[in-house]
Amino acid sequence: MPKSEKELRARDAKRNLGQELLQSVREMKVGRRGRVRKIKVSPIVAARTKAGLSQAQFSKLLGVSVRTLQDWEQGRREPSGAAKTLIRIAANRPEVLRDPEIVSPRAVA
Repeated sequence: MPKSEKELRARDAKRNLGQELLQSVREMKVGRRGRVRKIKVSPIVAARTKAGLSQAQFSKLLGVSVRTLQDWEQGRREPSGAAKTLIRIAANRPEVLRDPEIVSPRAVA
């Protein structure tokens, strides 16, 4: 349960922020780390970044709106079968997306 404003002030009154910051710097210097967080990246985001394309470029290449692509990347919607296939190709062979015989320069400009 979140603390009230009064509880937060009471807690912070007891803290020595300067000392805490100095201690953190000392720990960083000796190589100690705090929490390390790993963020799970959507396979769609991974494919797009591997291809080196912006959301606008990738969505244009797939023939969908940027908003639709964002919904896929954030897990709010699921791509269709054809889109999944194109995304899988982008993930496995991103250089194919840059091939002028396959993709016209206007598609990703």
